Amino acid sequence: MSEQYLLEMRGISKSFPGVKALQNVGLQLKAGEVHALLGENGAGKSTLIKVLGGIYHAEEGEIYIEGQKVKIDGVVAAREAGISIVHQELVLVPYMTVAENIFLGREPGSKLNINRRQMSKDAQELLDAYEMHIDADTLVEHLTIAQQQMVEIVKAISFNSKILVMDEPTSSISDKEVGFLFETMRALTKKGVGIIYISHKMSELEEICDRVTVMRDGQTVGTKVVKETTKDDLIALMVGRELTNYYTRDYLTPGDVILKCEHISDGKMAKDASFELRKGEIIGFAGLVGAGRSETMKAIFGLAPHMTGDVYVDGQKVQIKSPVDALKYGIALVPESRKEEGLYKVQSVRFNSTIEVLSQFIKSLRVNTKKEEEITQKYIDMMATKTPSQEQVIGNLSGGNQQKVMIGRWLATDPKILILDEPTRGVDVGAKAEIYTIMNDLVKQGMSIIMISSELPEIINMSDRVYVMNDGRVTGCLDHESVTQESIMQLAAK
Repeated sequence: MSEQYLLEMRGISKSFPGVKALQNVGLQLKAGEVHALLGENGAGKSTLIKVLGGIYHAEEGEIYIEGQKVKIDGVVAAREAGISIVHQELVLVPYMTVAENIFLGREPGSKLNINRRQMSKDAQELLDAYEMHIDADTLVEHLTIAQQQMVEIVKAISFNSKILVMDEPTSSISDKEVGFLFETMRALTKKGVGIIYISHKMSELEEICDRVTVMRDGQTVGTKVVKETTKDDLIALMVGRELTNYYTRDYLTPGDVILKCEHISDGKMAKDASFELRKGEIIGFAGLVGAGRSETMKAIFGLAPHMTGDVYVDGQKVQIKSPVDALKYGIALVPESRKEEGLYKVQSVRFNSTIEVLSQFIKSLRVNTKKEEEITQKYIDMMATKTPSQEQVIGNLSGGNQQKVMIGRWLATDPKILILDEPTRGVDVGAKAEIYTIMNDLVKQGMSIIMISSELPEIINMSDRVYVMNDGRVTGCLDHESVTQESIMQLAAK
């Protein structure tokens, strides 16, 4: 057993009903390094991390920390071994304060008399030490997703861990916050902390990671020094082939205006947004976190009770008071947070695929199961969703495959206008390319798409036009021939 590794996982295997999630997987982490873990959705990354964190128990394999074999049979054992995990899906308690979340289960004082003043003080000192401008006494439900992500990171750091796992930590935060996160990570590695970093953003590897281990189909297929490899080499390892035409987009001449929105407000984040969408085009919405992009789309979809402004579909002014109204006018919305706003996680892929189109296979209380299965299979095939069967519980699928089911669900409603809010968040490069191809095919068939994304290369390469928002208002519109990251950021800060 080599002493050079802070952590070594050897021969880890884990199965679920119908799925061999991990097969003889190995991972080595050095003290003071940031080690990237790459792989397509379903490759086994999250399962491996859950084994390390004591959430899952591996059938085979051994774990060593600083040369000593350890038994991790639960979350508490993992913490005691110096392991903390910032999960991709946030696990904060929304109706508790930031301080209560950070110190949950280890509150100062006694069980009968918690010292809340001390807890608030300690939490605020932690937040201030990492320059996070968040009040420790704020309820988590009042924070943005980006702020919640930062609270998760502070909570993990507060355990004084030797091994810190970050699962897609930058998926919900702004570029400024990403820069600060990387500074925090560098400060931790200088103290000897080893960080396992899971991300689908290849551009981040060169900036923050030392080595990278690639997984595919539940196995490790290679470990590389980041400075000695290329993006194309890593993609080939991940998908088992070279990936050509990453962004697939045919720019055709759009048709007439299909959706016109004027002075949209939700009474909160969306303040005065106006834009147009034409038949057969993709418009991108860019802006910093908190700009009001998602809120504007939710208002249009009937999810804002105090929405004001005018919406026109095919030139006719319409009243949209609920999602039922939106669907009636051919508008569908794939939300930003699939966990909070979309998935029925304990239900099957079939249930999640067809819940919005029950009328297509239920007539007079009789269920046409064959029709339901046909609808489900159509969108499993279209989205290339990896699932053992239609009956698989969707919560057991990887995040990217859950996202594919979500998109398929709304495509099943046969919309004219599809709103995609962060459609490739937490999705691997192969699946991203598949989603881009599907988007391109849909607009070629006459569908119109609104895409919100925090990834500027995605916005630039997939959009006919790009609307930029700041403080709840549209600050400009850029054509795909002239749009650049610089021009977007100028309008985002306007």
